[in-house]
Amino acid sequence: MKPLNPIRWSSADLEAFGALVQTRHFTRAAERCHLSQSAFSQKIRRLEAAVGARLFERSTRQVSLTPEGELLAQEVLRLEQELQQALGRLQALAGLQAGRVAVAALPSMAAVWLPGLVAEWRQRHPQVQLTLHDTLAQGATALLREGRVDFALTAGGDLREFDTELLCTEPYWLVCPTGHRLAERAAAGAGWDDLAGEELIHLARSSSVRQQIERLNPVPTWRTSVLEVEHLATLAALVRAGLGLSLVPALTLFHFRDASLVALPFNEPALARPLVLARRKGQALSVAAQALRGMLLERLAVGDPGAT
Repeated sequence: MKPLNPIRWSSADLEAFGALVQTRHFTRAAERCHLSQSAFSQKIRRLEAAVGARLFERSTRQVSLTPEGELLAQEVLRLEQELQQALGRLQALAGLQAGRVAVAALPSMAAVWLPGLVAEWRQRHPQVQLTLHDTLAQGATALLREGRVDFALTAGGDLREFDTELLCTEPYWLVCPTGHRLAERAAAGAGWDDLAGEELIHLARSSSVRQQIERLNPVPTWRTSVLEVEHLATLAALVRAGLGLSLVPALTLFHFRDASLVALPFNEPALARPLVLARRKGQALSVAAQALRGMLLERLAVGDPGAT
């Protein structure tokens, strides 16, 4: 069977067809399309030639649709309705009256930065669903890579496959029991030399904290504890029991607010955790994701207590 040639109708062609369907009168339809009657009649003939069938029956008294014209009129009406529905959905998305946004964040960032942000988002945009995944660095980048989140709030590492923007740089603190020899130096802080001979309890190897410490100290002077944990609450309990010390980022300090623990500033500038917003390379954010990113940057810029 001979393949059909593609039919290329412009919006003006569809407008002319629709005007004649509605008015059933060449003169009135031509006026509606701002064409002369002869130009309008030629346009309709070209449309009929393109489809290979007559679309209208003409007589001195009336214009009526042929069966083929009736079928086309129904399809055009359906397409117009679907287009209007699609435009309505887009308008709702653009106006943040519908849609969804998903973000992955390190647990510390999720716990300190995001509760207030999520509450504000729900108040401003109650019809836009916000999904939050709190996960370690590898989990956050995996969700981003799979397209399950719009962007990830994570710590700097090997993020070359993503587009990133630096949000802030986070210092580290040394946590020890109140009876430890370093506890009295809380005001002055501590450094690498103070850890010589100490036992250091680490977070899991998949954590950005552990990875950064090991990059900076491939041959450490401290003893690495056999105790390795994933949860900061467990880490706090182990330090409280006198089983070792730990280096933790500033955003996690709320886990260590305990009378039996002391947190000291760690005076090693090289040990600072860059916190970044990562997104898929070369891919634009949705309107909802752009709005959420904007709210986050705004809160950081004005020095929100939870974002410093």
